[in-house]
Amino acid sequence: MSIPTMTATSEPASPAPEERRSPARWGTAALALAVVVGLLLGYAGGMLTPRLTRPGDASAEAGFARDMLTHHAQAVEMGLIAFDEGSDPEVRSIGGDIATSQQGEIGTMHTWLRSWGLDPAGSEPPMSWMSDGAGLVRNGLMPGMATPEEMAKLHAAEGRELDVLFLQLMIKHHLGGIHMIDGILDVSDEPDVVRTAQTMKNTQRNDLTNLQNALKRVGG
Repeated sequence: MSIPTMTATSEPASPAPEERRSPARWGTAALALAVVVGLLLGYAGGMLTPRLTRPGDASAEAGFARDMLTHHAQAVEMGLIAFDEGSDPEVRSIGGDIATSQQGEIGTMHTWLRSWGLDPAGSEPPMSWMSDGAGLVRNGLMPGMATPEEMAKLHAAEGRELDVLFLQLMIKHHLGGIHMIDGILDVSDEPDVVRTAQTMKNTQRNDLTNLQNALKRVGG
């Protein structure tokens, strides 16, 4: 009786292009989820402290919250660009950390304004809540903010050029943000605002150390 011969099995078919998923794509999706979670946690954190008084529409607290919403939004955008497109692992990590932490703080500040019965868009000019604020605004931009041309260049950059440009712009951005934070710490006695602003300052000072060290390492 003859023994049936075994036929060679073919190699498993390669996954179709649409079935492949790069680590970068999954990383971006995870960061996007983290940013959303951070925003929700920020909203929750802002509602935990009961307030007996409410800052008014023209108060320093309201002005700080409104201006820092805009300032933080640009930092989140820059951080996401670095995380998604950066070539250096540390730059990507720093960008992701900044995007998630500042998105959480955005949620907190939105909650402040809502609990104070105030609109996120006030009638006061940017930086008018600081004694030297008017002189700090340049072409409508608050301290440290990147210009539209700089943001366009960051979006278009690739590789090491993107890493260096992100680090340079974010260092300037954080220095401006810390100046604004010092401004509210000098004048506010609102406990939740003071506590959160001090946390922001501590975080951004730590970020600055990492940003400056990374810039030195990549040769910017």
